[in-house]
Amino acid sequence: MTIRYISTRGSAPVLSFEDVVLAGLATDGGLYIPEHVQEFSMAEIDAMQSMNYAELAFTVISRFIDTSIKPDVLQGIIAESYKSFRHAAVAPLKQIDGHSFVLELFHGPTLAFKDFAMQFLGRLIDHILDKKSQKAVVIGATSGDTGSAAIAACQGRKNMDIYILHPKGRVSEVQRKQMTSVLDNNVHNIAIDGTFDDCQDIVKALFADAEFRKKHNLTAVNSINWARIVAQIVYYFYSALALGAPAKNVSFAVPTGNFGDIYAGYMARRLGLGIDQLIIATNSNDILARCLATGTYSMEGVKPTLSPSMDIQISSNFERLLFDLYDFDGKAINDMMTKLRTDKKITLSTLAWNRFKAEFSACAVTDEETKRTIATTFNTTGELLDPHTAVGLAAGQRVRKKTGAPLIVLGTAHPAKFPDAVKAASGVAPELPPHLKDLMSRKERCEDMANDVSKVREFINAKSVA
Repeated sequence: MTIRYISTRGSAPVLSFEDVVLAGLATDGGLYIPEHVQEFSMAEIDAMQSMNYAELAFTVISRFIDTSIKPDVLQGIIAESYKSFRHAAVAPLKQIDGHSFVLELFHGPTLAFKDFAMQFLGRLIDHILDKKSQKAVVIGATSGDTGSAAIAACQGRKNMDIYILHPKGRVSEVQRKQMTSVLDNNVHNIAIDGTFDDCQDIVKALFADAEFRKKHNLTAVNSINWARIVAQIVYYFYSALALGAPAKNVSFAVPTGNFGDIYAGYMARRLGLGIDQLIIATNSNDILARCLATGTYSMEGVKPTLSPSMDIQISSNFERLLFDLYDFDGKAINDMMTKLRTDKKITLSTLAWNRFKAEFSACAVTDEETKRTIATTFNTTGELLDPHTAVGLAAGQRVRKKTGAPLIVLGTAHPAKFPDAVKAASGVAPELPPHLKDLMSRKERCEDMANDVSKVREFINAKSVA
């Protein structure tokens, strides 16, 4: 079976799955998506009910992989990826009220949903590099959780060096220590004097530098890497099946900044999963909610909030959705992305906007609402929510339709990753699990750097010799 991947901007080479994993970002600046998506039948989804998480992951991920990766190899990579998760169900559901559930996606090594994709992606990249007798430089930007999850997946791997950029002073202490306390020789942390969007811009600029990209065999671990999306589709199926799919539809509320996690939900729907609502939950950095309401995607300054992983204005994966909304018109998307850079806003066509509204709902949640949701949930259920999950729950409960479809809120992080915000809201200080008890006393290694792509380029050139 041949599965071809094309760029959202229309002029990059068509690639295989393996090449897409290593490329990350397309050479024309676009993002790769599959040319066609083969939907599961109702009978196939029904058969998934008896599968454990690893078996389901193999079934879903296989939809996007051609014969270049043998089934037994893929099964081995998946088994290793979820072996270290600290809950037998891997992604357990917790009921919050009569209609709402939290999907706990924080039982992996770094206590965040990013582990689901990163543990898979790190092993996958290492396998492909080994097969090709290559080495690579992995580079990514993080607003908090991506970086620690990527480092945990890539640390000590022989075929790669990893460089993670984070906005200095704009991630939680736990998030920072999870990154900077990993001292393996192949791990490099860089604190940029700027925002997450500045970090992301530097990463994209390095990928756009053809000579530098080729010299270091750059690959990306941010959600611009298609394999990240593929791995995240799995838990949409897993949780929906637990609540009665395919006979019963469910709704999802997804805290999102970069649009990757909720785009995975959109892909789950395209694969045939019965989803009533896909609810985009944002904090005060509400570019996605404003776009859904007005049809205009307009950048504003990034505001620091209690949910810092969502403090983003440029939602990279939104480009993948736009490509679909515009019927795979690469030139139109390229023109839009160029206009966004110059004008700081784009306006969707009437057709595209209507399609967007047909697929999604959206809601922006203030810090006050976030704190109130954490407190109310704790007082009524005894469950502590991290601020991002609280944003998801608040948004989901506000805009969900009264259809009877259960609401699944993606629990994106363990509350102990954001102890100050959680304690301020609930009065309870969440504790780190035993394997991270000594985290705050661990030694650190990190380079502070100006918001300057040339400085980052020089640093990588000095550390990773071609």
